[in-house]
Amino acid sequence: MQTEARVGVVVEGGQRAVNSGHGGSVAQHQHRHRRQQQQSFNQQSQIGTVSQLLAGGIAGAVSKTCTAPLARLTILFQVQGMHSDVATLHKASMWREASRIIGEEGFRAFWKGNLVTIAHRLPYSSVSFYAYERYKNFLQLNLGLQSQGENASADLCIRLVGGGLAGITAASLTYPLDLVRTRLAAQTNVTYYRGIGHTLRTICREEGIRGLYKGLGATLLGVGPSIAISFSVYETLRCSWQSRRPHDSPVLVSLACGSLSGIASSTATFPLDLVRRRMQLEGAGGRAPVYKTGIFGTFRHISRTEGLRGLYRGILPEYYKVVPSVGIVFTTYELMKVLLSDYPADD
Repeated sequence: MQTEARVGVVVEGGQRAVNSGHGGSVAQHQHRHRRQQQQSFNQQSQIGTVSQLLAGGIAGAVSKTCTAPLARLTILFQVQGMHSDVATLHKASMWREASRIIGEEGFRAFWKGNLVTIAHRLPYSSVSFYAYERYKNFLQLNLGLQSQGENASADLCIRLVGGGLAGITAASLTYPLDLVRTRLAAQTNVTYYRGIGHTLRTICREEGIRGLYKGLGATLLGVGPSIAISFSVYETLRCSWQSRRPHDSPVLVSLACGSLSGIASSTATFPLDLVRRRMQLEGAGGRAPVYKTGIFGTFRHISRTEGLRGLYRGILPEYYKVVPSVGIVFTTYELMKVLLSDYPADD
């Protein structure tokens, strides 16, 4: 959830920074661009839709594959408190858990569940990128606002609302695959779920259709704050950096600020992400439910039994994957846009 929330921040901000780095006559063309924008919106909204979907989907899939080992470590740490005693939790460490995975499951186990991750991220990232642009343009046209720096507050508000709506849309449409990914990645030595199809069928048979949406409430609760923090921190850092060091590389500024905004977003919303993972595993593998009182009851249970530290279990590998994840998404998305720009736009 954290990574996807900041994808739009880095890509959009990075593209603006690259464009502004060209200098020269940008200001002279702003008025003309704003006048033409509304007239050509209906046509532009259909240009490059397939390319945009592919670029966003591939960027998300590549990023998730490259950071899969850290993502699995995060999930394993997040769910340890469900069925582990306090003594076991105190002994946990990244190195010990990584060594256990290699020794007991083999090196390939770091990518356990990665196939369903890609199956989830392709549509999730595609919908996120596409919906963000559509929501943003819709808000601009219907509210009579522009996003060219004419009104900074309105511009930020549009991006925040558009990003939040895009995140909610993408999460809701693809959530069952996210739950399946968690179930597969959380398995260690005992294999209860065998592949995507078997996991979906087993959950529907044992827990009903509603079982596919366990933890969705925590996911949607975290989308808004995650987007807001990502955008706010990113824009604040980027503006401050560029005002003090205007000649620094726009791409490096975007990547650095995107990474720092990701760390801030992860820190603020990680407890919700942990609760989501715990709720996704309720009743998994035929086990009895641990949390039976909803999102806030789960928060209270974890705080009472594991302390405040329990709400941040697994935050370290999450931090480690922020910088490469943002960099890979940004680079892949821009590269794919260039490669796909030669293909005719769909009508």
